[in-house]
Amino acid sequence: MNRVALKWILLAGSVLAPAVGSAQPPAGSNQTVSCVRGGLQRAVNLYIEAQTKGDVSGLPLSDRLGYVENMTPVAIDSGVIKTPMKIDHHFSLLDESTCQTFTEVVVTDAAKPYVLGTRMRVNHDKIAEIEIVWTTTGYWLFNADNYLKYSSSENWGPIPADRRDSRGTLVAAANAYLDAFLEGKIDRVPWGFPCVRVEGGMYTGKDSPADSCEVGVPSGVNIANRHFVVDEVLGSVVAFCTFGAGGPTGGSGAADTHLFRVENGKLRYVHTLTHLLMADFRRPPQQGQQGQQSEQAQPRQQGQQR
Repeated sequence: MNRVALKWILLAGSVLAPAVGSAQPPAGSNQTVSCVRGGLQRAVNLYIEAQTKGDVSGLPLSDRLGYVENMTPVAIDSGVIKTPMKIDHHFSLLDESTCQTFTEVVVTDAAKPYVLGTRMRVNHDKIAEIEIVWTTTGYWLFNADNYLKYSSSENWGPIPADRRDSRGTLVAAANAYLDAFLEGKIDRVPWGFPCVRVEGGMYTGKDSPADSCEVGVPSGVNIANRHFVVDEVLGSVVAFCTFGAGGPTGGSGAADTHLFRVENGKLRYVHTLTHLLMADFRRPPQQGQQGQQSEQAQPRQQGQQR
């Protein structure tokens, strides 16, 4: 091989080879939307782009899309998904068993802060369902800056395959926690230590090995209409539900999400969002410890606002 040919081969290699440390495309960026993990991640990536721009034209939406906000079907064109947002933090679960995703979104923009919980269901190569529970200023314990501070400092990374809990264990842990609000049977909850809870913007942790999520659990509160997204890889499960359904005022309850991290069968982290205006709050009797503010809302009947 002569020197000229060798020179061109080396030049071509230097152009085509990726630079060390260069930015790599996000996971799922080369996949089509589908019900495998990479395809679900692609759906999440497209959602984050859409929410950032307030433009859903890039989403592969089904012609029969179901779009729901705070447990109420609405037209997507009037939905919060059409509000551009500067997203500071997001975290997602990918559920291959049910073709669903869940994404927690935190926006600290002082003009219009938000924390959202977004569920999507994929059908083949289309997004068939989008469900969002959102909170903003004036809603239950809302503080986006605190939510960002505490949630982004936690470890929600993959759990080694030989230490992962089953789907059944994750759902059972979530149900035991939610059941305790009605039945008061907190001894049936798989409490872990340490365990910390981020609720709206309130944080129960004290940076102690004894940190507990068993603080101020109310009684007589029905958490109904539960549906789950589960990610065994991340040891995580989220419940979309209504908090306080059928309470003393006869209301339908407040739209709510409870996100759990479970490690070795025990609760490690709990995140909660409740679409409840602070003005619509009434306090039911408490079970357990009284020291911390906690999940104590028994909502009155309320209208949808945004």
